[in-house]
Amino acid sequence: MTEPKTRRVTLADVAQAAGMSKSAVSMILNERPGTRLSEDAVRRVRAAAEHLGYRPDPQAQSLRLGRTKSIGFISDEVTLTRYASGMIRGVLDEAKAHERTVLIAETRGDADELAGAVAAMLDRRVDGLLIGLMAARMIDVPAIPRDVPLIVVNGRSSLDHPSILPEEREAGNAVAGHLVAAGHRRIGIVGDVRRLMDDQRQSATIPERFAGMMAAFGDAGIVPERVEVDNWDPVEGYSGAHRILDAHPDLTAILACNDNVAFGVYQALGERGIRIPDEISVISFDDEELAEYHRPGLTTARLPYEEMGRRGVRMLLGESEPAHERIPMPLIVRESVRALS
Repeated sequence: MTEPKTRRVTLADVAQAAGMSKSAVSMILNERPGTRLSEDAVRRVRAAAEHLGYRPDPQAQSLRLGRTKSIGFISDEVTLTRYASGMIRGVLDEAKAHERTVLIAETRGDADELAGAVAAMLDRRVDGLLIGLMAARMIDVPAIPRDVPLIVVNGRSSLDHPSILPEEREAGNAVAGHLVAAGHRRIGIVGDVRRLMDDQRQSATIPERFAGMMAAFGDAGIVPERVEVDNWDPVEGYSGAHRILDAHPDLTAILACNDNVAFGVYQALGERGIRIPDEISVISFDDEELAEYHRPGLTTARLPYEEMGRRGVRMLLGESEPAHERIPMPLIVRESVRALS
């Protein structure tokens, strides 16, 4: 025997139970701005709705209010890499907390794919768009209606949309300052990428990272040795570490410009029989998952992917003013830096 269907509780049912008009009940339950109903009326309506088990019809509500309670999240390659999975987690968790669903699209960095994804999201009447980037840089964003908010997460747009970025200058200052505070003076930087310094489309934040580093070293009267690399990956970190140690064997610390470079530095030091941190300290940026599992654990400034995703949703939903917001990068202290006596 099939269960009898339970009749859906309607606005009219709530209005009758609260002794108020259907329009007044609708204004209260839909939280329409500008209503002048008393606090007692609001309490009566909400109590009646809870007692009856009233739940709004999402389809009818979206048609009535012009909202679908959905957010579009478009990424270049965030969904394809484990490094930035925290951004997706932050977006999904924050959207769930605000009773929003998330539609996700991937562009693989292709401008035509981005334009198509934006059009598809707008066709589905999302309440706003988040564009999330793996590498912080400036991008071109297709034109969208003015009443649809758009936030760029971990990047900037050429049209100056509101954005969420990591606070790289402070992170660079903290990382370099950690070495200085530990008594290091002979320091090498592996991962210098000077070609990025004046190109926002290559990086919107790396110049700030270096500015923070060099300010901390400059304040301490330290001029670090620097090795330039083509890419921030373990292969370049490995070769860069060999080059800088061949030229400057008296270094007491290496600052790797990201964790991938640091992983290559670890390998090079191991081949040379140099113990970390007893003979040389290593510090870095990003806090990728493997940083914790290297031995010794890598001290590094964490890229706040998850918090950037959360903040993007909050800004999109109007919990903060649309702006260019910066999220701190906490220094995760592990065992790879030794204080000199």
